[in-house]
Parts: sequence; structure tokens; C-alpha cells
Amino acid sequence: MTELLLDPSCLALLMGVGLLAGFIDAIVGGGGMLTVPALLSLGLPPHLTLGTNKLSACFASGTAAYTYFKKQLFTPKFWKESLYSTFIGALFGTIFINFVSTYWLEKFLPLIILVAAIYSLFSRLKEVEGDALPTQNKQLVFKQRIQGFLLGFYDGSSGPGTGAFWVISNMRLYKLNILLASGVAKSMNFTSNFTSLLAFIYFGQVNWLIGLTMGCCLMLGAYIGAHSAIRFGSKFIRPIFIVIVMIMALKLGYNAWLS
Repeated sequence: MTELLLDPSCLALLMGVGLLAGFIDAIVGGGGMLTVPALLSLGLPPHLTLGTNKLSACFASGTAAYTYFKKQLFTPKFWKESLYSTFIGALFGTIFINFVSTYWLEKFLPLIILVAAIYSLFSRLKEVEGDALPTQNKQLVFKQRIQGFLLGFYDGSSGPGTGAFWVISNMRLYKLNILLASGVAKSMNFTSNFTSLLAFIYFGQVNWLIGLTMGCCLMLGAYIGAHSAIRFGSKFIRPIFIVIVMIMALKLGYNAWLS
């Protein structure tokens, strides 16, 4: 197993996937729907896959979050309730998944990825003009807490598609335009990724060589992707992204359930 994962051709594949996933993740979210299948396809155990993916994902989400923040597309003070709830949800989710049997995780991870891809494909959002934030009130706080905990828990327990789910739910719940929604998504994604990573490190479920190698490529891809999203928008990459994800998810599902 170790020799396979350290093989130059395997690392080159992971670097290529990392670059593409970071680029896509910064634009439409869901880079984990590429990186998780790639790690699983090399034979990495499910828990180690998730922990290693969190390490690499921190590079991408952190880079994208910082880029959106510098472009004034994310206001931490306004979204503090979301940040707290995301942290708590991610912590609970990661602890939960580490007690789930590897057998069941191998069976259901491909299904989770496939469902996330299908949802992203068929979600239809009406583009919102303008850059106004919603009015602060009790209803907003309630939405932020529930959304943050649920998506944080999901990201901590598995994670593929979390960025896309954040973007979609931000636009629907708060009527944000795509750039503001992406700015919030990347910041919350980084919060849950980093929280989850700390927990996976505690459980000893991180391959540092693979995670750091893929992470550097994710960071470069995220930097390019975030600037591309700000300049061009996301429509040009979405169809290709979904097709790739669904092919990989179907292949993993076949290996897990039918082979």
C-alpha cells in the first residue's frame, strides 16, 4: 500500500487532481467530490482518505477564503453565528465518523458523492443582482446556526460537495449573489475543514505526505479559481465538473457494491 501511494505516477495523478479540484472548488465548490474518489481509487482506507483529504482541503479553502476576504466579499462579524455553529457541527461530525465501521464507510461514501453530484447538477438558482447583506434579526441568527451546524456536521463526517451546498443554501436562504455566496461558503468550508483536520489528527487518520502534496496543488488551483470566479463567474466550468464527478462516483459505487 505504501509503495503504491509513494509511486511517482500516483503522486503525479494526485497533484493533477488537486490542481483541478482546487480550481473547481473555488468557483462552484465541491472539490472534495474529486479528491475523495481519487484517494479511494488508490486503495487508501476510508477514514484515512477523509483525514488526508481534510489536510489538503485546508490549503484550498484557506486560500480561497483569504482571497474573497481581501476582495471584501466576506464580513466575519456579520457571519459569526455561522462560524461558531460550523465549528461545533464539524467537531461532532468528525468524532461521529471515526466510530463508523470501515465496511459501511466503503459502501456509502460513493453513494454520498453521487447524491451530492446529482443535487449539484439539478439545482437551479436564480441569479441575484446587487451585493446587499440580509437584515440582521432573530430569524437570520436561527438560519445561520442551523445551516452552520448541519453543513459543518456533514463536512466533518464526510464532506464531498460541502462547498457547493454552502453556495446553494446561501443564495436561497439569504438571497446573496454568487460571489457573496461563494465568499461565505469558502470561509465556512475552511472553518469546518480545519476543525475536522484537528480531530482526524487526534485519531491518527492523516497521511501527511499525500495530504501536503495534494494540498499545495489545491492551493494553487484555488488561487487561480477564486480570481477566475471573481472575473468570469462559474457557468463555464460547472457542466464538465459534474460529469467528471458522476463518472468517478459511479466507478467507486461499482467497485464497492458490484465487483
